[in-house]
Amino acid sequence: MAETVAEHAIDLEVPPEKALAAVGQTAEDWGAEFQRDGATGGQLHLPVVAGIRRGLVTGAVEVRPAERGSRVVFRPEKSVYYVQTPAVMILLVAVAGSLLTVLWPFFPQMMNVAPFGALLALGGWFLVVSRLRTSGPDEFLVAVAATEDIDADAERDGGGARE
Repeated sequence: MAETVAEHAIDLEVPPEKALAAVGQTAEDWGAEFQRDGATGGQLHLPVVAGIRRGLVTGAVEVRPAERGSRVVFRPEKSVYYVQTPAVMILLVAVAGSLLTVLWPFFPQMMNVAPFGALLALGGWFLVVSRLRTSGPDEFLVAVAATEDIDADAERDGGGARE
């Protein structure tokens, strides 16, 4: 069965050449690799984070003229993810701690370790779960738009801050 891959797009209020330059600048800022292929696009290798998984999404970027500027389209072709093993191990220790906390009423001899189990469970929460985040193609395109906005503001201000 063929896997359907979502297309990610954003409209910018700059000409296609400036939009392509913004994609290149944002890729550099993100630690991604953007290989420009002509004047209309290129190949993007984007590092991504999805919860406790990290990976790399590779695909074609196309910049085409639109009604009010340009449209940037990213079509992922390949994605590779791996699980962050240290985070999984911390979560497993937290699960063991939560089991100690939940089971002590049924096994009164475990009452002495129940507070330790609660600390382990909360520690797993604070070390892993509270730090989970996502950054992928959509967030990358929002960053491209922000780069474009900064460039537009600098042009309107006459090239930068004045004293």
